[in-house]
Amino acid sequence: MEENQQSATQQKEFEKYVKKVTPTHNLWLQMLKAFVTGGIICCVGQFILNYAGSMGLDKQTAGSWCSLILVLISVILTGFGIYPKIVKWGGAGALVPITGFANGVAAPAIEYKSEGQVFGIGCKIFTIAGPVILYGIFASWLLGLGYWFGMMLGWIK
Repeated sequence: MEENQQSATQQKEFEKYVKKVTPTHNLWLQMLKAFVTGGIICCVGQFILNYAGSMGLDKQTAGSWCSLILVLISVILTGFGIYPKIVKWGGAGALVPITGFANGVAAPAIEYKSEGQVFGIGCKIFTIAGPVILYGIFASWLLGLGYWFGMMLGWIK
């Protein structure tokens, strides 16, 4: 009987501890932070796009430069440990844009560089981004195959 009381007391103490250490999240605040973070990233991208356009580049070339610069900024910030802090604060607002994808490739490369070029960086670099690339290529292949069949059967002109 004493064991049951002791076990119940331990269970209650454990539940108090779990409640104390479990973070509480405010959904509206998280959404606001994601909106602000994603908005800032998009504003930076729009600034780069407008600046490249004002330098005389056509839309497609300006867009390419914009993407390259955003990826470069993301990788540099990841290397200095700043982008993970932005992600922690802004959540999906920092993970969804192209900068989040660049961070997803750069972070494992930085983390596993101590294991060597092949078994560290080579094997681990796409642990986060690999599934995205795989399913993107597979979905593109399926859509292309469907388009080709549609063209062959005369459904698509």
